[in-house]
Amino acid sequence: MSASENKQLLESAFDAWATGDIRPLIAAMADDVTWTVSGHNSWSGTFAGKDSVRRDLLGPLGEQFEGTYTSTASRFVAEDDVVVVETRGSVATKTGRRYDNRYCFVFRLEEGRIREITEYMDTQLVAEVLTELAR
Repeated sequence: MSASENKQLLESAFDAWATGDIRPLIAAMADDVTWTVSGHNSWSGTFAGKDSVRRDLLGPLGEQFEGTYTSTASRFVAEDDVVVVETRGSVATKTGRRYDNRYCFVFRLEEGRIREITEYMDTQLVAEVLTELAR
């Protein structure tokens, strides 16, 4: 796929996530996707495979939220097989704290599937608001 097509795929996925629907993003992932969370806290590390991403990252993350998590994209930059997406997430946690973080996601796509995700965010906010991820 072209850079433009890759960008369009991510734009569509983030349009859905802005309403709380992450399913199109998950559907676009290759079965052997890797999702690397930057930083040096319990949430940091690489989650290998779509099942691990759902079970070990997104599942525990979603359990901390009171409402529906939304991620609203403000910028997409595409070159070759890479799409960079700048977003802002928003949700209240079950403890009543706000988890409104800014992100930069770097996606690498291959044949229309997301193969790699690298996530950068305010790791201090993660440490202050989210409970530690048990591994």
